[in-house]
Amino acid sequence: MKNIAEQGLSRRSFLTGAAATGALAAFGLAGCAPQAKAETSGDATKADAAETKADASAQTDWLGSAPDIAAGDIKETKQTDLLIIGAGNGGMAAAATAADLGLDFMLCEKSGSIQRSRHWFGAINTKYTETAGAHVDEGRLLNEFSRYASGQCDQRVIRVWIKESASVVDWIDPILTQAGMTCAFDNDIDHETGGTSFALFPMEHYYSGKDAAGEALERNKVLLSYINDKGYDVTYNHKLVKLVQDDAGKVTGAIFEADGGYVQVDAAKGVLLTTGGYTSNAEMLRACNPMVDRCVTLQYGSPNNVGEGIKAGMWAGAQKDSIGAPMIFDRGTVKPGENAGIISSPGETATFVGTDKQFNLGSQPLMKVTRDGKRFVNESTPYDFCCFAAAEHEGGVFCQVFDSNLKEDVKRFNTIGCSRQTQQLLAKEADTPLDEIYADQLEKGTMVKADTIEELAVKLGFSGEAKDAFLAEVEKYNGFYDAQEDPDFGKEAYRLSELRTAPFYGIWYGGSLLTTVDGLRINEDMQVLNAESQPIEGLYAAGDCSGSIFGNNYPEYIVGCACGRTITFARHAVRHMVGDLS
Repeated sequence: MKNIAEQGLSRRSFLTGAAATGALAAFGLAGCAPQAKAETSGDATKADAAETKADASAQTDWLGSAPDIAAGDIKETKQTDLLIIGAGNGGMAAAATAADLGLDFMLCEKSGSIQRSRHWFGAINTKYTETAGAHVDEGRLLNEFSRYASGQCDQRVIRVWIKESASVVDWIDPILTQAGMTCAFDNDIDHETGGTSFALFPMEHYYSGKDAAGEALERNKVLLSYINDKGYDVTYNHKLVKLVQDDAGKVTGAIFEADGGYVQVDAAKGVLLTTGGYTSNAEMLRACNPMVDRCVTLQYGSPNNVGEGIKAGMWAGAQKDSIGAPMIFDRGTVKPGENAGIISSPGETATFVGTDKQFNLGSQPLMKVTRDGKRFVNESTPYDFCCFAAAEHEGGVFCQVFDSNLKEDVKRFNTIGCSRQTQQLLAKEADTPLDEIYADQLEKGTMVKADTIEELAVKLGFSGEAKDAFLAEVEKYNGFYDAQEDPDFGKEAYRLSELRTAPFYGIWYGGSLLTTVDGLRINEDMQVLNAESQPIEGLYAAGDCSGSIFGNNYPEYIVGCACGRTITFARHAVRHMVGDLS
């Protein structure tokens, strides 16, 4: 068995510069390709002056080539049937599946603990769905999913989630409920939204509960206890370095950086990558998801996600999605005058001006304006739409304003998905003044309060023409509320609100980046595909390091679909490896 470096296969070891560009173009990734700077000429000064931040960042070699590790540098070699890399939502579901099947497996995690759970997950026509009388039209759902991606997806892969997610709930439900968690199914979505024909589907499942000590239970921690009870555990502090392949290109294992040196794990049945996306890799974000650099102000995903699995897969000959797909929520608060964009230098972890937790209130369809003081979008659309629209304006940020009737407005808006947290919070605190509920934001200066609209405008940083425009926009918006019609952007009437009852409040926002969902292209069995769209034998991917189903965005109205497909695909991959699929 040979590792990649020993094979010396150029097609699996991407070069930098022009060679890298050509290789990546062949893989459908010319737009993401690391670029070499053009040689200077007489016209170079003019070109250099016009070079933007995005152009400069695209010249960074984000992919590089597989590290050269000599056989003598490997201190230990371990044997297993199934190797799972990454102990997050996908890895823990895969491990629990493998434990049920009695497989010999290793689950390697680069940090010293399992990763946090994404509690909400989407599943289609489950026992909870049917009990609620909320059957989903699967064909309509499949085509709505494809519409979000502008068709730049593989419907056969999406269909696996739609067809198998109910059986995944049947499998995982007793594990979670026996641990003390209960499922809440979100079915209250029968209303118009977005001023368009956006389709809404009842599919979100949320398990919660507390252990004997009163601590909140998490799905991944429950699954860890589950595999522990079956005699398995996670192998921590094993950071993926690269994959191992034989002479025919089959993936036969992986090399990890661990305490004391490199460790090679050979896997007889296959390797499953569940390593997450690349929210903390500034170079990959700039090259493959440039919208992040235009509208994001906060990174709220895992700081561990830097794309090792995606890069390792590409070094082994895999394709990556050519279209970026960031998961951005409209919840990254900033202070007046602060801009969106990655602020870290090349080679550093991706950082943004926002350092606080994401602020859920941003997802409410309240009046929003840009720095010119004017509305710019229908505020009642999926989370990322507002952020994408703000990217077309100064600073890539937007301002949300509301008055003291917030509680009544939010109740009437009746949003879906995790934006409901604001509705639930305000209902729970029905007798608590807004200033107490949001004391932290007011103290930090990310929320401002004023007794008049004009004072609010000043505190939000509007001046001159922008201030005049903002005041006029508020007056016009109040007229829309009175008429129950939004002739500017077509927002549905029940999601209009007035700005008349003092005190008034305002918050500046950019996008909050949760994860990236463009990754290694896979087929309907989660096998990673090569340049010819053929499976790379022995290599599977699930979760945010895998691709083939998202394009440009996260389809927020298909609630929980990202985590739902992660769990479903991870379980499917393990069962496919061992021939357990009927």
